Amino acid sequence: MKPYLICLDLDGTLLNDEKVIPTYTKQVLKTLQSQGHKLMIATGRPYRASQIYYHELHMDTPVVNFNGAYVHHPKDNSFKTKHDVLDLELSKEIIQSLNDYGVSNIIAEIKDHVFLNNFDQKLFDGFSMGTPKVETGDLLTSLTASPTSILVEAEEVMIPRVKQMLTHFYAENIEHRRWGSPFPVIEIVKQGISKARGIDYVKSHLGIDHNQIIAFGDEDNDLEMIKYAKYGIAMDNGLDELKHVANETTYSNNDDGIGRYLNNYFQLGMPYEASITSRI
Repeated sequence: MKPYLICLDLDGTLLNDEKVIPTYTKQVLKTLQSQGHKLMIATGRPYRASQIYYHELHMDTPVVNFNGAYVHHPKDNSFKTKHDVLDLELSKEIIQSLNDYGVSNIIAEIKDHVFLNNFDQKLFDGFSMGTPKVETGDLLTSLTASPTSILVEAEEVMIPRVKQMLTHFYAENIEHRRWGSPFPVIEIVKQGISKARGIDYVKSHLGIDHNQIIAFGDEDNDLEMIKYAKYGIAMDNGLDELKHVANETTYSNNDDGIGRYLNNYFQLGMPYEASITSRI
């Protein structure tokens, strides 16, 4: 059998609500690795917040981080890293617009350098994962280089308005997508950036045919990836919009959706019993 590339979103997809990989899913993924198939993380998270799962699964593939804005290979220096950033002046214009809208907070990231507009302990704890350099203060003055991404935290009722504003004024220059857990935020990256584009960049390096790509996701930042993959699979806990474009919908992230789908697809014959980490 030709090797498959199995692309895995993290939050709400590979990870259950306790932020761990369920035991059964992990066993299925390890079995597929032993058969020569490739696993790859495709996430909105930076690498520092995804490397724990990369190493837990003993991956040897590139990683698609920041929803495709940063693609690199942690174990192969010959792989040409791809890093697409937002224009600095445009970023400051967007930040000023967001300030005018009165959003709760704005975060800018330049790979592992994090800028917080306002100190928030929950955000600080979340974005300090992997011990990056973290600065707090007015982004209009502290941000001096082009960011990889801008993250917007806003009240739930304001999020549609903020997204509408971003589309109206900046659609030619940016992509913006809603995150799910762990933080309900809008992420802004350079126009044209997506997980699908990151996967397409990687597949030739791995020698994988497009017809051998399976992808799993749950949020709107997974839409392009699910449509791009030959087999785009939505999680049961995912957005309805994602389920409409997916080839199939599997069980939820808390019910080993990935493991159960792959066990059936590859006919592994691994009986399923809900693990303790799957029962949330």
